[in-house]
Amino acid sequence: MIDDVALIFEGGGMRASQTAAVVVALLKAGLDFGWAAGISAGASHLVNYLSGDAERSRKSFVEFADDPQIGGYISFLRGKGLFNSHYIYEQAGLPGGVLPFDFAAFAAHPARRRIGAFEAESGRTVYWSEADLRTLPDLMRRVRASSTMPMLMPPTLIDGQTYFDGAIGVNGGIALDVARGEGFRRFFVVLTRERAYIKPPARLPAVYRAWFRRHPAVADGVINRWRHYNQVRQELFDLERDGQALVFAPDVALATNRTRSVPRLRAAYDAGWDQAQRELPRWRDFLGR
Repeated sequence: MIDDVALIFEGGGMRASQTAAVVVALLKAGLDFGWAAGISAGASHLVNYLSGDAERSRKSFVEFADDPQIGGYISFLRGKGLFNSHYIYEQAGLPGGVLPFDFAAFAAHPARRRIGAFEAESGRTVYWSEADLRTLPDLMRRVRASSTMPMLMPPTLIDGQTYFDGAIGVNGGIALDVARGEGFRRFFVVLTRERAYIKPPARLPAVYRAWFRRHPAVADGVINRWRHYNQVRQELFDLERDGQALVFAPDVALATNRTRSVPRLRAAYDAGWDQAQRELPRWRDFLGR
């Protein structure tokens, strides 16, 4: 068990098709972390990794995109979201579902785990831990909350609170803050954007203000995300330069957050796999494995 390095998965919608290959590479290489965190699509990576399910890790972001029930414009117009989050997170993973999830294996893994989401009323990032994830419905509801993209999906309610995608928090969707807060000084971070990427300022902030007039903290989070995201990424690259972090970033991101073409997603996964195999010796060197 790797206990002195925090494993962190960034989200990014279907861009995670490329980093799903990193999840599989970690599993096949036997690189077993004792602490892991994920936000948005990174939360899906987290739960697949801790359950040890390489096949589900790939299918979740490749073949599953071909399922007509996961969403589209008709789904959006019916109020279910461009991505039908209820189906994706709370139905597909049930026993007998199209992507059954091995909750027993997930629960048995000894690692500490953190899933981050944005609390709409307070504007704070909430991290759920193993104490909050005792049943399959508890887990999948929180993965859904972490992944609820503003405007594209309806909000997720948990215990009377409204949640959106953790990526609009002050960490920019990269759970470096909680890892540091729990004492880690070394980090293995899986990003879904290229190293050279710089997020531009949000366009049409007045639209967000109007759309989220009942949740102004959400509008603030969306509008200011570019600042937080770029800042946290720069911190990561500084840590990497100082030998405290290993950062995986796709050489070229082959999918967008909304890609639904299975051939394109498969190409992204394959590119991620090839890059992971090239970088595996560097991973082992950093981790001492």
